[in-house]
Amino acid sequence: MALSMRLSRGGSKKRPYYKIVVADARAPRDGKFIERIGSYNPLLAKDDANRVILDGERAKHWLAAGAQPSDRVARFLDAAGVKERATQSNPKKGEPGQKAKDRAEDKAAKLAEAEEAKAAAAAEAAAAPAVEEAAPADETAPAAEEILSGEAPAQGVSAEAPVEGPVEPAAEEPQVESASAPAEGSDDAAPAAEEAPAAEAGEEKAEG
Repeated sequence: MALSMRLSRGGSKKRPYYKIVVADARAPRDGKFIERIGSYNPLLAKDDANRVILDGERAKHWLAAGAQPSDRVARFLDAAGVKERATQSNPKKGEPGQKAKDRAEDKAAKLAEAEEAKAAAAAEAAAAPAVEEAAPADETAPAAEEILSGEAPAQGVSAEAPVEGPVEPAAEEPQVESASAPAEGSDDAAPAAEEAPAAEAGEEKAEG
């Protein structure tokens, strides 16, 4: 039968109290045990003498019988001078697990993306004013205040621009002939022509 020297938990919730027992290695932790050789109360201060109580003679007896102490009980035996505990070297002590590493990598990737987005936004904001300054200003355009006050003509319209090319006269409106005027080529035109010399002859006699 394999023997184990270990802690058996007792006490209430959040107020544990442990017994140092020798039991069958196959038995439950808080189950049946062979002998109780001490106690451990973690609620007491570390410098309290009643924190760890251990029967050294019985511990030596069971160690000689082949009982294997747990890591916590081995520390108690080393502190009591019963059995020296071999120094254990754990190179991976304090190293996070694989899940913690994955979470850290995801967090670092998100932070890097956020920094890149922030840098890109800052670069765009810095480039926008530079483009506006590079565009040439139209010096010939009058100021808005001059246009509103009437001192300068509106852009694109020159007040003194000469008119290129000859000025065509306005088309004369056709004179509407009176309905009473006889048409050319008609019979009425002949009497009118004859009356004209007669009138001129009358005027000459009057002058004479």
